[in-house]
Amino acid sequence: MRPVWFSLLLFATLSSAAQQPGADAAAPSQAAPMRTEFRVRYVNGTDVYIDAGRDAGLAPGTKVMLKQPPGKVSDGSTDAPVAPGVVATLTVVSVATTSAVCEVNSSTRTLAVGDILSLPDTEVQKMVAKDTLGNSRKYPMIVSFTEGDPLDEEVREEIPHPPLPEINQARLRFGFDFSTIQGLGGNGFTSTVVGTVVRANISRMWGTHWNLNGYWRGRVQSSTQPAQSSIQDLINRTYEMSLTYVNPGSPWTAGVGRLYLPWATSLEVIDGGYIARSMSKDSVVGIFAGSTPDPTAWNYNPARKLAGGLVNFHGGDWDRFRFSTTVGAGVELLNWAVDKPFLFSENDFSYRRVVSLYYATQIDRPTANPGSPPVGFGVGQSLLTLRIQAHPRVEFDLTDTYFRDVPTFDAALVGTGLLDKYLFQGISGGSRFQLPHRVTGYFSVGQSSASTDKTNSWNTMYGATMARIWKTELTIDARYSKFDSSFASGIYRTVTISRDLGDRFRFNLQGGTQSFASSLSSDRGEYFANLLFDTNLGARYFLEGSFTTQRGGAQEYNQYTATFGYRFDNRSRERMAAHAQIP
Repeated sequence: MRPVWFSLLLFATLSSAAQQPGADAAAPSQAAPMRTEFRVRYVNGTDVYIDAGRDAGLAPGTKVMLKQPPGKVSDGSTDAPVAPGVVATLTVVSVATTSAVCEVNSSTRTLAVGDILSLPDTEVQKMVAKDTLGNSRKYPMIVSFTEGDPLDEEVREEIPHPPLPEINQARLRFGFDFSTIQGLGGNGFTSTVVGTVVRANISRMWGTHWNLNGYWRGRVQSSTQPAQSSIQDLINRTYEMSLTYVNPGSPWTAGVGRLYLPWATSLEVIDGGYIARSMSKDSVVGIFAGSTPDPTAWNYNPARKLAGGLVNFHGGDWDRFRFSTTVGAGVELLNWAVDKPFLFSENDFSYRRVVSLYYATQIDRPTANPGSPPVGFGVGQSLLTLRIQAHPRVEFDLTDTYFRDVPTFDAALVGTGLLDKYLFQGISGGSRFQLPHRVTGYFSVGQSSASTDKTNSWNTMYGATMARIWKTELTIDARYSKFDSSFASGIYRTVTISRDLGDRFRFNLQGGTQSFASSLSSDRGEYFANLLFDTNLGARYFLEGSFTTQRGGAQEYNQYTATFGYRFDNRSRERMAAHAQIP
């Protein structure tokens, strides 16, 4: 009888409270008013930061827009609409408590600090419905009694609860590729490659806390001569594919595959794994082991292995001051023989996305070459980068790079821009600035000042990018670089034309010349061109293709690649509904 009496008493209490004068008028005043307009605080390319976040009801996938000012006309106006009454459409991609990051989907002009963004009617209706249902994840709250009816408890356990959105979310592309390299001139050969390619983005697989992310390409090769390498082959070997365990309710985290260490990216990509444990809210202790397979790594050597341990301390807030400090020790093996022990440190500080400072250093003792005197402990490499966002359209950076040993990256990748961080040894400074008409310029100038240089030499790099040229949605980037350091010197020029229409179509054409001389290679002049495209065939299939040619160097060749495959997205319908936009 007690549950019945308690229910009647609870009903009578709530009824009397509802009948009190002013009760209905007082309730709405306790809820925060719903915001429908937000101000732009910061712009970085296609990323736009606004002054509202989770507290205002925003979530990843929420649509916002910049309305056309009253009285503006579409013809010849910088605020010409992309839709009736709309100048720009954006999607929220990341949310904090009081701020959010939006990605520009379409716009007719560059957004600026101070612009007022607003919610479309469809998003306002969603927020109203959400406030009506409350924060109970769209099912009614269940009141539990100390002494309840067993039948009620059984029914309560059978109530279905919707899964979290991130559980078992899978986006996958699997395909078969065919590639042929044809040698030209006196070095004639034919090399044929057949293999598979996989791109995966799978979170919380089968309801667990394991995630699979990255890209992988596997091959079976047949050739009329020993396998030949090309620029495209080297780029394909810079992939990452990792299986990681991240559980907010557990102090343990782990990862395996080809990956960066989360707290020590200066150690480059490794084929291996790590396991770590949170000792407190602000500290992590872990161990790692693997090889160095990435041809863009400064210590690249497929026969090299490394292992060690680290401790990380972190804290702060991205909207204010944040820091992350990692210290550790390890050993490198070459063909399973000790090559060098090393100590390393990595530090990252930032303040309100205005100032960021990154410093990484490694102290090691490499094994001397046969017949050479022993080498003692010393600074093997260091990298210092300071970036200042002086204005939403202007960024400055200052970099100091030092290597005691000659980096072992693959020199054939110089013209791709993937090795720029190694070519400017010494102190250099540069800037990146946004100009009118969607033009972005950038440059870097410095002097090489390594300990082995007889004289200092100037290094220069500058270029410009122009997006959405003449309403064609094409982007053009032109770059020139000249460098001269203790281990290499050279010049390269590249022009890149690209177009990206979301997941439907991607196109990239790059051409240029390069001349590179070092202790690892002879001086040569090369001309190269690289064409890639990627398109979807309906909702489930895709087609990729590429063509690469190189002339004037030690190797002259043509390469053709085609990939056909299947794409899968188990949340495609939900994502299409979330991204539906009707102003």
